[in-house]
Amino acid sequence: MAAETLLLTLIDKICVIMVAAYLITRTRRFSEVLDGRLTRENQGALILVFGGFSIFGTVSGVEIFGVIANVRDLGPMIGGLVGGPVVGLGAGLIGGVHRYLLGGFTGPACSLATVLAGFLGGAVYLLNRRRFVGVGGAVVFSVFAVSLHMLLVLLISQPYDEAVMVVRETAVPMIASNAFGMLVFAFMISNLIKERKTASERDEYLDELEKKRMELLIAREIQESFLPETVPEVLGFDLAAKSIPAKEVGGDFYDFIPVSEGKIGLVIADVSGKSVPAALFMVLARAILRATATGDPGPSEAARRANDLIAADAKSGMFVTLFYGILDPGSRTLRYVNAGHNPPAVLDGETGEIALLRTGGIAMGVMEGADMEEREVVLGEEDTVLFYTDGVIEATGGGPDQFGIERLVSLIRENDHLPAADLVEKIAAEVVAFGGDRPQFDDITLMALKGRGAG
Repeated sequence: MAAETLLLTLIDKICVIMVAAYLITRTRRFSEVLDGRLTRENQGALILVFGGFSIFGTVSGVEIFGVIANVRDLGPMIGGLVGGPVVGLGAGLIGGVHRYLLGGFTGPACSLATVLAGFLGGAVYLLNRRRFVGVGGAVVFSVFAVSLHMLLVLLISQPYDEAVMVVRETAVPMIASNAFGMLVFAFMISNLIKERKTASERDEYLDELEKKRMELLIAREIQESFLPETVPEVLGFDLAAKSIPAKEVGGDFYDFIPVSEGKIGLVIADVSGKSVPAALFMVLARAILRATATGDPGPSEAARRANDLIAADAKSGMFVTLFYGILDPGSRTLRYVNAGHNPPAVLDGETGEIALLRTGGIAMGVMEGADMEEREVVLGEEDTVLFYTDGVIEATGGGPDQFGIERLVSLIRENDHLPAADLVEKIAAEVVAFGGDRPQFDDITLMALKGRGAG
């Protein structure tokens, strides 16, 4: 039989093995072996499977000069490369004993070669730190193992002349067919390892993502706990506030500070940055301002102290814009400082005019010793004050335009008849609607202070 015909015949037999091998690689036990879980049950199952492949490789072989040209060694080789020496040796013994019982002058040599193929495959597995050696390594090993098979036939089989004739006719087809079979099987195993690695990495990524999401939700709950749970009752005024973070946690905050009997500090602020760093800096800034505002030192003094403390600790380069005012309900005055924040809008209930509460002052945390200019405004019974962060006026929609101060002023005028809580809800809804389907870019925070006569 021509070498080319013999090679094609052997490859045809290998295709049957490959179909069965593909199904085996998708079983639970094979997956456990790839994970390194070489239990007795898994090893026993693989020994039987690859031993069966070895027997099929023999019975499906082609007889030439009274000797069977075959792919018997392929099963034990693969068994050893994926399951270690126990699996390789076990499968080799099954295939080797079966071959030995068939007799023939090459029987002893071929049987020994099959056993060695499995055992050496297991040794390669151990040398590669209990991992599959890869496609290239597996093919090279296959060529080596079948070449060793041919060498053993020459060394052991008698008569020698007939052994030489057998090797001359079968060596190249057997080496090539076994290498081809190993190439296909190794490719399947390598792909399966990559699939499992990708799936494992994906699962780890999703687990980590879920863990981060839960951590952020917890962080949000903690951050929300720092915001006032209730709005205080203020004699002669209606007060409300609302904050919508752009992410799970944000850098905006508002606060109501009881600075002294009858007086209340009103705070709205915006920390530079987003997410967790901004939230942590927000907690720091809020705590410091609350501490410095105790005892009613006045807005400028409290803000100055807070600024110095924040600037001394702001090693990350973060800062906070802040409006802080002390409302005295008895005199209806609001003394305030504005540290680089958006100026609150005051609607005069009688004239409909809008005034912005500006003062000189830079953001807190930028530099120590910064001056904080203090001013005062008297609020009428019909007046409305709206405090807001830049997430309101800088919100963008489908086009390049921002929500802007003009839209905000129009909304204040149009909805001045609403209670403070309804007013902030209305404006917040308009800002969100203006953004459309685009993700919210910045935190949205609003606070409304209305005279009881307003609306």
